[in-house]
Formats: sequence, structure tokens, C-alpha cells
Amino acid sequence: MTLNRKETPSVTRDAAIRITMMPRDTNAHGTVFGGIILSYIDVAGGVEAVRHTKHERFVTVAMKEVIFHEPVFIGDLVSFYAKTVNVGSTSITIHVDVEAERFGNQGQKVKVTSAEVTFVAINQSREKVKIGR
Repeated sequence: MTLNRKETPSVTRDAAIRITMMPRDTNAHGTVFGGIILSYIDVAGGVEAVRHTKHERFVTVAMKEVIFHEPVFIGDLVSFYAKTVNVGSTSITIHVDVEAERFGNQGQKVKVTSAEVTFVAINQSREKVKIGR
């Protein structure tokens, strides 16, 4: 399969979240604001942390190596794919790939962002706790 550098292969996988970008999500340049993408990366990572460990409370402690590969536009259907990279005694690291299906060009999927997020497990008192597995 030959792909354009900007396209990603169609792989059957489960998105942690999927959302259509709207005009309210844009910056002054007319593309989706990077902070919007970062907030959804955080949510997707949290979904994966809970799915992987069954622990219910996590807080974000770090976002590492965030790379914005391509812009996201109004109307793009954006999918956030999360995968557990490492589980420690109190923390979990998640890699998130973000892919946009271009509006008006269904089927054209472009890798737009990737990031690594680290979460720490907490209890109801917001104290760090060990992750139960």
C-alpha cells in the first residue's frame, strides 16, 4: 500500500474519542486551536488509563513530546487513539495519536498530532495511590 506522507493507513482500531471540529474551536488563523486538540488528548489519555487499569481517578502530571504534524480544519472528524505505554506503581503513561478525516473528502485520513501523557492515580482525597491491577 502506497500512502502519501500525510495519510495514515486504514486500520481497524477503537478511538478513545471522536469529535467533529466546529467554528468555535478555531484560532485567529482559521484552523483548530492547538489547545483544543491538547484538551481532547488529555481526555483520550484519561479514558485509556481508566480502561487499562480499572482505577477511576487520575490526574495529568505531564504532556511530553506533543507534535503537531498537520493543521485541523472546521468540519474535520477527529479521532483520538490511545495506547498504554507504561504502567508504574502510581502512574501510567499513554501515547495518543490524533487523526483527522477531512471534511468533504471522506476516507482521507491524516495524522495530525501525537503526544505522550502521564497520569497519576489518586483517591477521593486527591492523594497519590497505587494503581490496582
